[in-house]
Amino acid sequence: MGAVGRGEDGHLHPTNAGLLMFGFEYEIVREYPQYFLDYQEQLDASMRWTDRIISSSGEWSGNVHDFYFQVYNRLSQTVKVPFKLESGLRVDDTPVHKALREVLANCLINADYYGPRGLVIIRKPDAITVANPGGFRIDIKEAINGGTSDSRNATLMKMFNLVNVGERAGSGIPNIYAVWKNEGWDEPQLEERFSPDRTILSLPTGDNLEATGDKTGDKSEIGDKIGDNGEESAIKSERFRQMIMDYLSEKESCKASDAAKLLELGPSRTRDYLVQWVEEGILIAEGSNKNQTYRLKK
Repeated sequence: MGAVGRGEDGHLHPTNAGLLMFGFEYEIVREYPQYFLDYQEQLDASMRWTDRIISSSGEWSGNVHDFYFQVYNRLSQTVKVPFKLESGLRVDDTPVHKALREVLANCLINADYYGPRGLVIIRKPDAITVANPGGFRIDIKEAINGGTSDSRNATLMKMFNLVNVGERAGSGIPNIYAVWKNEGWDEPQLEERFSPDRTILSLPTGDNLEATGDKTGDKSEIGDKIGDNGEESAIKSERFRQMIMDYLSEKESCKASDAAKLLELGPSRTRDYLVQWVEEGILIAEGSNKNQTYRLKK
């Protein structure tokens, strides 16, 4: 399937596609320093996000394969499924589900993982927006009309095809447009931006997708997360940041459990802060999962 190949030394090694698809984030960034996958649910205008999945969190592998299934599982829960029976069994896979799989596969297959700013998917109450690093490889009108395909990462496409996700014949984007038209939704918008090069697909949904419910807790708990813009939250965040910087000035590194004990916070809340500080360039995360450690960026 193209995940490994024989190198000049005669031994088998992961290919770039195999690394992206099945590697760990801390391994992937050695080859792709700008690699970053980000899914945000922005369902409350008073918060930066209500839920988020990022490749650098250290809580999962961070690879393309696992990101695809995590994000699709979140989005698929939001689709209103009409009641339909085939051979006495309910059919829960609609054209919208299939279109969402095309959207995710296309964005992951065609991203330029050497490009800056990473891949960002944002779900709002009335739209889904997908932004890829890298420009479009064919004319946008050709892509919308279909029949022309020029994948940036052909081996990734092959891997997705093997699990029946994605199309080879350049019909993925036309299918997405056709599904949106059949649903009576506003037409998707596909555009290129430059400096840096990015490809952006906007999918208006109106109120046709359901809220999944916040997995981190009820509204009162959400309001106390670090995404809150309140003054008290900002003061706490600054105090916690200074505490961890003072601690790491004396200690070479710490684990999330050490930080939780220092800040007197729960594990989930502590990880939220650590992820934010990594993104802000204050900390560097090393290792993966339970063995991940954090140190000050010099």
